[in-house]
Parts: sequence; C-alpha cells; structure tokens
Amino acid sequence: MSRDEQQKTTIPFWRDERILRFLGQIVFVLFVLFVGALIYQNMKAGLAKQGITLSYSFFNGVSGFDIAETAFPYDRNSTYWQAFLVGLANTLSVGVVGIVFATILGVILGVARLSTNFIINRLAAFYLELIRNLSLLVFLIFWYLGVFLKLPRVKEAIIWPGDIILTNRGVGIPWGIPTASFPTFRLILIFGLILAVIVFFALRAYGQRTGRAPLTLLWSILTFILVGLLGWIILPEKPLTLDLPLVKGLNLSGGKILSPEFMALTSGLVLYTAAFIGEVVRAGIQSVSKGQVEASRALGLNAFQTLRLVVFPQALRVIIPPLTSQYLNLVKNSSLAIAVGYPDVFYVSNTIQNQTGRAVEMISLVMVTYLAISLFTSLLMNWYNQRIKLVER
Repeated sequence: MSRDEQQKTTIPFWRDERILRFLGQIVFVLFVLFVGALIYQNMKAGLAKQGITLSYSFFNGVSGFDIAETAFPYDRNSTYWQAFLVGLANTLSVGVVGIVFATILGVILGVARLSTNFIINRLAAFYLELIRNLSLLVFLIFWYLGVFLKLPRVKEAIIWPGDIILTNRGVGIPWGIPTASFPTFRLILIFGLILAVIVFFALRAYGQRTGRAPLTLLWSILTFILVGLLGWIILPEKPLTLDLPLVKGLNLSGGKILSPEFMALTSGLVLYTAAFIGEVVRAGIQSVSKGQVEASRALGLNAFQTLRLVVFPQALRVIIPPLTSQYLNLVKNSSLAIAVGYPDVFYVSNTIQNQTGRAVEMISLVMVTYLAISLFTSLLMNWYNQRIKLVER
C-alpha cells in the first residue's frame, strides 16, 4: 500500500473533506425544511384563526365573470378551473408569439449592429440603447394608450393590403375556418412533420459524412410545406375556408380580431426583449475569432455563407445560455398584462382571488405555473445547448 493510500485511510472522519461536505449539505437541507415547515405552520395557524382551511375545492365553483379573450369556449357559468385554464392559454399564446418574433427581430438587430453600413449600424445601436434603458411597464402602457387605443374608430378604419384592418377596437386579420376535411388534413400535416424530421436528420448525417453543408433546415421546412400543399390539393374539399375581417356597425366581425390589449402586450414584449437578444447576438458573433471569418473568405464564401456556415454555428455556443434567460424573462414579464387589461393567468387568478378570498391557494398556483413554464423552457434550451456545445477530446 502506498503512502498516499495509507494517509487516506488514516484521516479521521471529522477531518475528511468529503464527509464534511456531505454533512454540510444535509444540515443545510434540514435547515431549509425546518424554516419551510415553520412558515407553513405559522401560515396555517393564521388562517385557522380566520376560520379558513387550505383547499383547492373552490375551483369547482361557478366563476360568475366573463373573460374578454378566450382560446376555447368559456362563459360566466364555467368553473374557476376553466377560467384559470383560459388565463393560462392566453399567457402561453403571448409567450410563444413573443419568443418567435423577439428572436427574429433580435437576430436582425444583432447582425445590423455589426454592419459595416454606417446608417444601419447607428440606427441599430440607437434602438438597442434606447429600448434597453426604458421601463418595461411604462413601455407597455405607452403602446396601449399611445398607439393601439389611438388608432382610428371602426368607421374610419385603416385597411392594409391583405385585408388587414386597424382600429382602436382591435386589429382584424384574415383567418381560416376548419371544414369537414380538416381532420384528414391535420393527419397529412402530422405525416409531413414526421417526414421533415427524417429529412433533417438524413441531410445532417449526409453533411457529417461528406463534409458538405446542405441547407438542412430549409429543405426540412420545404418538405413540410410541400406535403401540406399536396394534401391541400388532393383533398376533395378545402380544409380551411378563408374568413376575412369586416367592419360591421361599430365593431369588427369575421377573421381573427386581435384585441388592443393583446397587441399592446405582445408588441411591447417583442420590441423590448428583442433589444436584449440583439445584444446577446452581437456579443456571440464578436466572440468568434476574426481568423475564422478571414479563412472563410479565403475559401470563397460570401458574407451570407460566412455568417450561416462559420460564424453562427460557433456563436450559438455563446448565445444560447443568455438567450434562455431572455426567453424566461419574456414569459415572466407577461404578468405585466394586468397593466393593459389583458386576461393572462395572473390577471384571471387575481379576479378569482378577489371573489373567493383564496389568496394563498391562488398565489401558490400562479407561482407553480410560472415555475413549470420556466423549467420546461429551460429544459428545451439546455437540451439544444448540449447538442451544439463544443466537445473537447
């Protein structure tokens, strides 16, 4: 037995760092559990003095209030649980739409910030510095009171190309109404999605085997679109009928009416978060060595090919971690919807709390809801980050 092994075997447990670290973690966990139990017992005792017991059974009661925007059928005779689900669906819709458009705009701003064109560079820099130093709450209220509520009245509506109607009652856009053949078309779209995934992995394997760089994502998207178009053509009845928005009296009808509250919240979150994403993208691009760019130019790649094939794949390793934080901030910042009157999950939960007096249950449920959304978003982004990270040998 070597001297090092003898020393390891003769170290007393009260001096062994491994044991001490383990015991320290146990003590910390026990302390957290003790404090949590103390807070819970104190809260329970306080509620008991008021004759209140913790229970979620009130969710089965009739809500008795209307919600302006619903993703599925709901009325005041629905339960509190259905009202909460409506608010959750509204939050998710704002989050998904916001993440998609904020990412697109953020990438454009980040690239424009590094443009050699003086005007584009300065405009992007001005936008990033201006928006990042504004208060989000004030920014949302500005978009609601100063932009969308200041649009013309319905009788004086602005009609854009594509039958898009702008009024202070909302923005009307063309929308599709499902027909009897839509369930079959949905199955065709699922098949197209599966085929697009197969094409994606096949092209990526081909690129790794041959050293070439096919437009993997582009061909995958085109495959999905092609299958959808074929399904649309071969079906005897069109899966969707186009419903156009119309001015009817003092309101809009037909199509899809996006309320001023939804437009103000989504627009504000997109424009605000895109400024931070733009800075993240700029920093990621600048983290790539200039030698990589010079080498790609020496190989004959143009500026777009250099950005797509050389710079962005390497920059993503720097971009993804802070980008995840911006996605989480966007979803959590959507709780400011209460400032513009949009019925998100926090707004609806606040209404339920005022009617039932169940503050602890509602606040805890809202916290768990935002936690679940954040953890799911982090899970997806961390998975993608693991896929693209640099593996050292």
